[in-house]
Amino acid sequence: MKLNQNEKTLYSRHLLLSEIGIEGQEKIKAAKVLVIGAGGLGCPIIQYLTAAGIGTIGIMDGDTVDVSNLQRQILFTVDDIGKSKARCAANRMKQLNPYVKFNIITEFLNKENAIDLFKQYDIIVDGSDNFQTRYLCNDAAVISNKPLVFGSIFKFEGQVSVFNYQNGPTYRCLYPTPPKQGSVPSCSEIGVLGVLPGIIGSYQANEVIKIICGIGTVLSGKLLTINTLYNQNFVLGFEKNKDIKITELIDYNFFCGIETLDNEINFSELNDEYELIDIRTNLEREIKNIGGIHIPESTIRNNPTLLNAAKKVVLYCETGNRSKQLIKDLGLKIYSLKGGIKNT
Repeated sequence: MKLNQNEKTLYSRHLLLSEIGIEGQEKIKAAKVLVIGAGGLGCPIIQYLTAAGIGTIGIMDGDTVDVSNLQRQILFTVDDIGKSKARCAANRMKQLNPYVKFNIITEFLNKENAIDLFKQYDIIVDGSDNFQTRYLCNDAAVISNKPLVFGSIFKFEGQVSVFNYQNGPTYRCLYPTPPKQGSVPSCSEIGVLGVLPGIIGSYQANEVIKIICGIGTVLSGKLLTINTLYNQNFVLGFEKNKDIKITELIDYNFFCGIETLDNEINFSELNDEYELIDIRTNLEREIKNIGGIHIPESTIRNNPTLLNAAKKVVLYCETGNRSKQLIKDLGLKIYSLKGGIKNT
């Protein structure tokens, strides 16, 4: 795919690199890359892939912009709050590079749409923030024979790898089984350094360009871990597990231990008959709450009788995971607020 004169000027710093040059930039222009998630990781991935001149970028995210996103999701502004992340990201990037085609997908990845969608692209980039989507991305990439560029973040630390590259190791070779539900808190529950996703997402974009141009050493069979707090980096090598066979997509919520309770209730269903109880920490409640009584999870575990038996009690947390787990662990016949605060 030939470059016009304006593109040669735009990408001149790439053309000057002997490892890329005109031939490499034309490969970049011809490439089709799908980015799963337009959040913390997705924003820098999308921004640098757009600037690099990827010909077609798919942006997939069913979420909308929240004020709490702005601390790290640098493509958005206060004017975008409540709007589709995928649409906002694409509109912003059209101003950066008019030569890139954007496919906007305003829904979440699931087992019904993954395979057909992945087949339309050359490379898949995982910018998701939950284990069920990571396993789904991996399995769909294997079945559709696509390389998967992976990234994850936790507080001050991030990881980057490339899975299923030239039939190399996959996510399941590194993590055969998911962690126990609730054992790894999300960023919304434990926090994350704002610049961290920018660092990890940039590494992911770098791997994409290397794969397209066929240059350097791709992080296949290698997990790069970066600790930004102590400036510690290391690379863990891992082999392909040939005993793992991936032939079909499964129920990833069930696989990751995510249960749907019969006694979950939506925020819109609440009325005076229900007593709302916030089980989060003091700091979490101070940052944001939706009212109700505050009884931390640890207190309830030590003394479940504190809950008002005369009311229809509804526990809530940030995402609904902790409240569901608490109800399950204690065998309580009460309600959990579906999706937690994030779903209100």
